[in-house]
Amino acid sequence: MWRGLALALGLMAGAAGAGPLRFDDLPGWAEDDHAAALAVWRDTCDQLRGPEWGPLCALSAEVADARAFFEMFFRPVVVGEPPALFTGYYEPELQGSAVRTPRFAWPVYARPPEFDGTGLWHSRATIEQRGLLRGRGLELVWLDDPVEVFFLQVQGSGRIRLQDGRTIRLGFAAKNNHPYRSVGAELVRRGAMAPHAVSAQGIKAWVRRNGAEGQRLLQHNPSFVFFRKLPDLPPDKGPIGAMGRSVTALRSVAVDPAFVPLGAPVWVEKDGPDPLRRLMVAQDTGTAIKGAQRADIFYGTGAAAGEAAGRVKDGGRMVVLLPIDTALALAGD
Repeated sequence: MWRGLALALGLMAGAAGAGPLRFDDLPGWAEDDHAAALAVWRDTCDQLRGPEWGPLCALSAEVADARAFFEMFFRPVVVGEPPALFTGYYEPELQGSAVRTPRFAWPVYARPPEFDGTGLWHSRATIEQRGLLRGRGLELVWLDDPVEVFFLQVQGSGRIRLQDGRTIRLGFAAKNNHPYRSVGAELVRRGAMAPHAVSAQGIKAWVRRNGAEGQRLLQHNPSFVFFRKLPDLPPDKGPIGAMGRSVTALRSVAVDPAFVPLGAPVWVEKDGPDPLRRLMVAQDTGTAIKGAQRADIFYGTGAAAGEAAGRVKDGGRMVVLLPIDTALALAGD
Protein backbone atom coordinates (compact mmCIF):
# COMPACT_ATOMS: atom_id res chain seq x y z
CA MET A 1 0.00 0.00 0.00
CA TRP A 2 2.77 2.42 0.91
CA ARG A 3 5.15 1.76 -2.00
CA GLY A 4 3.89 4.67 -4.11
CA LEU A 5 3.89 6.99 -1.11
CA ALA A 6 7.43 6.01 -0.17
CA LEU A 7 8.60 6.44 -3.76
CA ALA A 8 6.99 9.87 -4.07
CA LEU A 9 8.45 10.97 -0.74
CA GLY A 10 11.81 9.58 -1.81
CA LEU A 11 11.68 11.79 -4.89
CA MET A 12 11.23 14.71 -2.52
CA ALA A 13 14.36 13.88 -0.54
CA GLY A 14 16.66 16.85 -0.37
CA ALA A 15 13.93 19.26 -1.48
CA ALA A 16 12.83 22.11 0.75
CA GLY A 17 10.12 20.99 3.11
CA ALA A 18 10.51 17.30 2.18
CA GLY A 19 9.55 16.06 5.67
CA PRO A 20 6.22 16.45 7.45
CA LEU A 21 4.91 20.02 7.53
CA ARG A 22 3.36 21.92 10.40
CA PHE A 23 -0.30 22.80 10.25
CA ASP A 24 0.80 26.44 10.37
CA ASP A 25 2.39 25.79 6.96
CA LEU A 26 -1.06 25.26 5.42
CA PRO A 27 -2.51 28.63 4.35
CA GLY A 28 -6.16 28.87 5.34
CA TRP A 29 -6.06 25.88 7.68
CA ALA A 30 -7.34 27.78 10.72
CA GLU A 31 -10.33 29.18 8.79
CA ASP A 32 -11.66 25.88 7.39
CA ASP A 33 -14.71 23.98 8.67
CA HIS A 34 -12.87 21.01 10.18
CA ALA A 35 -16.08 19.50 11.56
CA ALA A 36 -17.53 19.24 8.04
CA ALA A 37 -14.36 17.54 6.82
CA LEU A 38 -14.34 15.14 9.78
CA ALA A 39 -17.95 14.13 9.09
CA VAL A 40 -16.99 13.21 5.52
CA TRP A 41 -13.87 11.35 6.69
CA ARG A 42 -15.95 9.29 9.11
CA ASP A 43 -18.08 8.04 6.19
CA THR A 44 -15.22 5.94 4.86
CA CYS A 45 -12.51 5.76 7.55
CA ASP A 46 -13.58 2.22 8.45
CA GLN A 47 -12.31 1.11 5.03
CA LEU A 48 -8.78 2.47 5.40
CA ARG A 49 -6.23 -0.32 5.26
CA GLY A 50 -3.51 -0.65 7.87
CA PRO A 51 -3.48 -0.94 11.67
CA GLU A 52 -2.62 2.73 12.14
CA TRP A 53 -6.02 3.88 10.82
CA GLY A 54 -8.48 1.75 12.82
CA PRO A 55 -7.93 3.37 16.24
CA LEU A 56 -8.18 6.85 14.71
CA CYS A 57 -11.44 5.97 12.99
CA ALA A 58 -12.90 4.63 16.24
CA LEU A 59 -11.71 7.66 18.19
CA SER A 60 -13.21 10.09 15.67
CA ALA A 61 -16.74 9.07 16.70
CA GLU A 62 -16.20 10.76 20.07
CA VAL A 63 -14.44 13.89 18.85
CA ALA A 64 -15.81 17.26 19.99
CA ASP A 65 -13.06 19.46 18.48
CA ALA A 66 -12.37 18.37 14.90
CA ARG A 67 -9.44 20.70 14.31
CA ALA A 68 -7.71 19.49 17.47
CA PHE A 69 -8.28 15.87 16.40
CA PHE A 70 -6.50 16.35 13.07
CA GLU A 71 -3.67 18.38 14.61
CA MET A 72 -3.10 15.89 17.43
CA PHE A 73 -3.06 12.65 15.46
CA PHE A 74 -1.95 13.57 11.92
CA ARG A 75 0.91 15.30 10.16
CA PRO A 76 0.69 17.03 6.74
CA VAL A 77 2.97 15.47 4.10
CA VAL A 78 3.57 16.66 0.54
CA VAL A 79 3.62 13.56 -1.67
CA GLY A 80 5.33 14.06 -5.01
CA GLU A 81 6.42 17.41 -6.38
CA PRO A 82 4.05 20.36 -6.77
CA PRO A 83 2.61 22.10 -8.66
CA ALA A 84 -0.50 19.98 -8.56
CA LEU A 85 -3.04 19.72 -11.34
CA PHE A 86 -6.60 20.10 -10.10
CA THR A 87 -9.65 19.47 -12.25
CA GLY A 88 -13.31 19.12 -11.33
CA TYR A 89 -16.06 16.56 -11.83
CA TYR A 90 -19.76 16.47 -11.06
CA GLU A 91 -22.93 14.38 -11.26
CA PRO A 92 -24.87 15.31 -14.41
CA GLU A 93 -28.63 15.76 -14.16
CA LEU A 94 -30.14 14.96 -17.56
CA GLN A 95 -33.47 14.44 -19.27
CA GLY A 96 -34.08 10.90 -20.50
CA SER A 97 -36.56 8.18 -21.34
CA ALA A 98 -37.02 4.59 -20.20
CA VAL A 99 -37.79 3.64 -23.82
CA ARG A 100 -36.41 4.78 -27.15
CA THR A 101 -38.29 7.61 -28.84
CA PRO A 102 -37.53 9.84 -31.83
CA ARG A 103 -36.10 12.42 -29.40
CA PHE A 104 -34.43 10.07 -26.91
CA ALA A 105 -32.45 7.82 -29.22
CA TRP A 106 -29.01 7.53 -27.57
CA PRO A 107 -28.60 4.66 -25.10
CA VAL A 108 -26.64 4.35 -21.87
CA TYR A 109 -25.48 0.76 -21.57
CA ALA A 110 -25.09 -1.81 -18.82
CA ARG A 111 -22.07 -4.11 -18.82
CA PRO A 112 -22.47 -6.95 -21.32
CA PRO A 113 -22.55 -10.41 -19.69
CA GLU A 114 -19.59 -11.76 -21.67
CA PHE A 115 -17.30 -9.11 -20.14
CA ASP A 116 -16.50 -9.43 -16.43
CA GLY A 117 -14.82 -6.05 -16.16
CA THR A 118 -11.27 -7.39 -16.17
CA GLY A 119 -8.86 -7.36 -19.06
CA LEU A 120 -9.16 -5.34 -22.23
CA TRP A 121 -12.48 -5.20 -24.07
CA HIS A 122 -13.33 -3.48 -27.37
CA SER A 123 -12.49 0.20 -27.86
CA ARG A 124 -15.11 2.95 -28.07
CA ALA A 125 -14.72 3.18 -31.85
CA THR A 126 -15.17 -0.58 -32.29
CA ILE A 127 -18.18 -0.69 -29.95
CA GLU A 128 -19.93 2.15 -31.75
CA GLN A 129 -18.97 1.41 -35.34
CA ARG A 130 -19.84 -2.29 -35.13
CA GLY A 131 -22.89 -1.83 -32.93
CA LEU A 132 -21.63 -4.47 -30.49
CA LEU A 133 -24.15 -3.52 -27.78
CA ARG A 134 -27.10 -2.54 -29.94
CA GLY A 135 -30.42 -4.35 -29.52
CA ARG A 136 -29.26 -6.68 -26.77
CA GLY A 137 -31.45 -5.38 -23.96
CA LEU A 138 -28.50 -3.67 -22.27
CA GLU A 139 -30.01 -0.18 -22.57
CA LEU A 140 -30.59 1.30 -19.10
CA VAL A 141 -32.01 4.60 -20.32
CA TRP A 142 -32.11 6.73 -23.46
CA LEU A 143 -30.79 10.33 -23.75
CA ASP A 144 -31.41 12.97 -26.38
CA ASP A 145 -27.77 13.89 -27.08
CA PRO A 146 -24.79 11.62 -27.84
CA VAL A 147 -22.46 14.26 -26.44
CA GLU A 148 -24.18 13.99 -23.06
CA VAL A 149 -23.82 10.19 -23.18
CA PHE A 150 -20.07 10.66 -23.70
CA PHE A 151 -19.71 13.14 -20.83
CA LEU A 152 -21.86 10.96 -18.59
CA GLN A 153 -19.18 8.30 -19.11
CA VAL A 154 -16.44 10.81 -18.32
CA GLN A 155 -18.15 11.73 -15.03
CA GLY A 156 -19.03 8.12 -14.17
CA SER A 157 -22.44 8.79 -12.59
CA GLY A 158 -25.64 10.73 -13.20
CA ARG A 159 -29.27 11.49 -12.38
CA ILE A 160 -31.72 10.95 -15.21
CA ARG A 161 -35.14 12.62 -15.02
CA LEU A 162 -37.56 10.45 -16.97
CA GLN A 163 -40.55 11.77 -18.90
CA ASP A 164 -42.99 10.21 -16.43
CA GLY A 165 -41.53 12.27 -13.56
CA ARG A 166 -39.33 9.58 -12.02
CA THR A 167 -35.61 10.04 -11.45
CA ILE A 168 -33.12 7.21 -11.70
CA ARG A 169 -29.54 7.24 -10.45
CA LEU A 170 -26.80 5.67 -12.51
CA GLY A 171 -23.44 4.59 -11.14
CA PHE A 172 -20.23 3.17 -12.54
CA ALA A 173 -20.39 -0.57 -13.28
CA ALA A 174 -17.26 -1.30 -15.35
CA LYS A 175 -15.01 0.10 -18.05
CA ASN A 176 -13.41 -1.49 -21.08
CA ASN A 177 -9.94 -0.79 -19.60
CA HIS A 178 -8.60 1.15 -22.55
CA PRO A 179 -6.56 4.23 -21.57
CA TYR A 180 -8.36 7.55 -21.26
CA ARG A 181 -7.40 10.01 -23.99
CA SER A 182 -8.40 13.64 -23.71
CA VAL A 183 -10.50 14.92 -26.60
CA GLY A 184 -9.68 18.45 -25.44
CA ALA A 185 -5.97 17.78 -25.90
CA GLU A 186 -6.74 16.33 -29.33
CA LEU A 187 -8.58 19.51 -30.33
CA VAL A 188 -5.54 21.54 -29.27
CA ARG A 189 -3.23 19.23 -31.23
CA ARG A 190 -5.36 19.74 -34.36
CA GLY A 191 -5.30 23.50 -33.91
CA ALA A 192 -9.08 23.55 -33.56
CA MET A 193 -9.02 25.02 -30.05
CA ALA A 194 -6.55 27.11 -28.08
CA PRO A 195 -5.26 25.53 -24.84
CA HIS A 196 -6.79 28.26 -22.68
CA ALA A 197 -10.20 27.72 -24.31
CA VAL A 198 -10.48 24.00 -23.53
CA SER A 199 -13.38 23.22 -21.22
CA ALA A 200 -16.21 20.71 -21.08
CA GLN A 201 -18.59 23.37 -22.38
CA GLY A 202 -16.27 24.26 -25.25
CA ILE A 203 -15.77 20.63 -26.26
CA LYS A 204 -19.53 19.97 -26.23
CA ALA A 205 -20.16 23.01 -28.42
CA TRP A 206 -17.45 21.97 -30.92
CA VAL A 207 -18.77 18.42 -31.22
CA ARG A 208 -22.34 19.61 -31.75
CA ARG A 209 -21.25 22.06 -34.43
CA ASN A 210 -19.27 19.49 -36.36
CA GLY A 211 -21.70 16.60 -36.87
CA ALA A 212 -20.01 13.38 -38.01
CA GLU A 213 -16.54 14.84 -37.44
CA GLY A 214 -17.58 15.63 -33.90
CA GLN A 215 -18.63 12.03 -33.33
CA ARG A 216 -15.28 10.84 -34.67
CA LEU A 217 -13.54 13.16 -32.25
CA LEU A 218 -15.27 11.46 -29.32
CA GLN A 219 -13.98 8.11 -30.60
CA HIS A 220 -10.45 9.45 -30.14
CA ASN A 221 -10.99 8.43 -26.52
CA PRO A 222 -11.01 4.59 -26.59
CA SER A 223 -12.21 4.32 -22.98
CA PHE A 224 -15.86 3.25 -22.59
CA VAL A 225 -17.86 3.10 -19.33
CA PHE A 226 -20.79 0.83 -18.45
CA PHE A 227 -23.38 1.77 -15.83
CA ARG A 228 -25.74 0.23 -13.31
CA LYS A 229 -28.92 1.54 -11.70
CA LEU A 230 -28.70 2.59 -8.05
CA PRO A 231 -32.30 2.24 -6.80
CA ASP A 232 -31.49 2.60 -3.09
CA LEU A 233 -29.42 5.79 -3.24
CA PRO A 234 -31.24 8.62 -1.38
CA PRO A 235 -31.75 11.82 -3.40
CA ASP A 236 -29.85 13.91 -0.85
CA LYS A 237 -26.73 11.77 -1.21
CA GLY A 238 -24.01 12.24 -3.80
CA PRO A 239 -22.96 9.58 -6.30
CA ILE A 240 -21.06 6.48 -5.20
CA GLY A 241 -17.29 6.86 -5.25
CA ALA A 242 -14.53 4.28 -5.48
CA MET A 243 -14.94 3.40 -1.79
CA GLY A 244 -18.57 2.35 -2.29
CA ARG A 245 -19.99 5.33 -0.38
CA SER A 246 -21.46 8.65 -1.51
CA VAL A 247 -19.09 11.51 -2.25
CA THR A 248 -19.69 15.03 -0.94
CA ALA A 249 -19.54 18.30 -2.88
CA LEU A 250 -16.31 20.23 -2.28
CA ARG A 251 -15.22 17.75 0.40
CA SER A 252 -14.50 14.65 -1.72
CA VAL A 253 -11.65 14.36 -4.19
CA ALA A 254 -10.54 11.71 -6.68
CA VAL A 255 -6.86 10.76 -6.48
CA ASP A 256 -4.35 8.24 -7.74
CA PRO A 257 -4.39 5.49 -5.09
CA ALA A 258 -0.87 4.46 -6.08
CA PHE A 259 0.28 7.56 -4.20
CA VAL A 260 -2.57 8.69 -1.94
CA PRO A 261 -4.39 6.15 0.28
CA LEU A 262 -8.11 6.01 -0.49
CA GLY A 263 -9.90 7.46 2.53
CA ALA A 264 -7.04 9.69 3.67
CA PRO A 265 -7.69 13.35 4.50
CA VAL A 266 -6.05 15.68 1.97
CA TRP A 267 -5.48 19.40 2.23
CA VAL A 268 -6.24 21.10 -1.10
CA GLU A 269 -4.57 24.36 -2.08
CA LYS A 270 -6.12 25.04 -5.49
CA ASP A 271 -5.12 28.24 -7.22
CA GLY A 272 -6.79 29.81 -10.24
CA PRO A 273 -9.82 32.13 -10.62
CA ASP A 274 -11.73 30.42 -7.78
CA PRO A 275 -9.06 29.36 -5.30
CA LEU A 276 -9.76 26.76 -2.63
CA ARG A 277 -8.04 26.14 0.70
CA ARG A 278 -9.96 23.24 2.17
CA LEU A 279 -9.65 19.87 3.90
CA MET A 280 -11.11 17.13 1.71
CA VAL A 281 -11.11 13.33 1.69
CA ALA A 282 -9.65 11.05 -0.99
CA GLN A 283 -12.79 8.99 -1.65
CA ASP A 284 -12.71 8.43 -5.40
CA THR A 285 -10.49 7.59 -8.37
CA GLY A 286 -10.60 8.34 -12.09
CA THR A 287 -9.13 6.97 -15.30
CA ALA A 288 -7.41 10.29 -16.05
CA ILE A 289 -6.24 10.89 -12.48
CA LYS A 290 -2.61 9.76 -12.47
CA GLY A 291 0.25 10.99 -10.31
CA ALA A 292 0.98 12.07 -6.76
CA GLN A 293 -0.09 15.70 -7.29
CA ARG A 294 -3.14 15.03 -9.45
CA ALA A 295 -6.68 15.39 -8.12
CA ASP A 296 -10.26 15.78 -9.34
CA ILE A 297 -12.56 17.75 -7.02
CA PHE A 298 -16.24 16.76 -6.79
CA TYR A 299 -18.40 19.87 -7.31
CA GLY A 300 -21.88 18.43 -6.76
CA THR A 301 -24.95 17.67 -8.88
CA GLY A 302 -26.60 19.46 -11.79
CA ALA A 303 -25.88 22.15 -14.35
CA ALA A 304 -24.36 24.74 -12.01
CA ALA A 305 -21.95 22.15 -10.59
CA GLY A 306 -21.11 21.11 -14.13
CA GLU A 307 -20.36 24.70 -15.14
CA ALA A 308 -18.07 25.13 -12.13
CA ALA A 309 -16.31 21.78 -12.56
CA GLY A 310 -15.82 22.28 -16.29
CA ARG A 311 -13.81 25.46 -15.75
CA VAL A 312 -11.28 23.94 -13.35
CA LYS A 313 -7.78 23.28 -14.62
CA ASP A 314 -5.63 24.84 -11.95
CA GLY A 315 -2.31 24.45 -10.22
CA GLY A 316 -1.51 24.54 -6.54
CA ARG A 317 -0.53 21.94 -3.98
CA MET A 318 -2.07 18.84 -2.44
CA VAL A 319 -1.00 17.75 1.04
CA VAL A 320 -1.88 14.35 2.52
CA LEU A 321 -2.66 14.05 6.23
CA LEU A 322 -1.11 10.82 7.53
CA PRO A 323 -1.05 9.31 11.02
CA ILE A 324 1.96 10.71 12.87
CA ASP A 325 4.03 7.52 12.99
CA THR A 326 3.35 6.77 9.33
CA ALA A 327 4.31 10.29 8.24
CA LEU A 328 7.59 10.17 10.18
CA ALA A 329 8.45 6.65 9.01
CA LEU A 330 7.82 7.40 5.33
CA ALA A 331 9.72 10.68 5.43
CA GLY A 332 12.68 8.82 6.94
CA ASP A 333 12.89 6.20 4.14
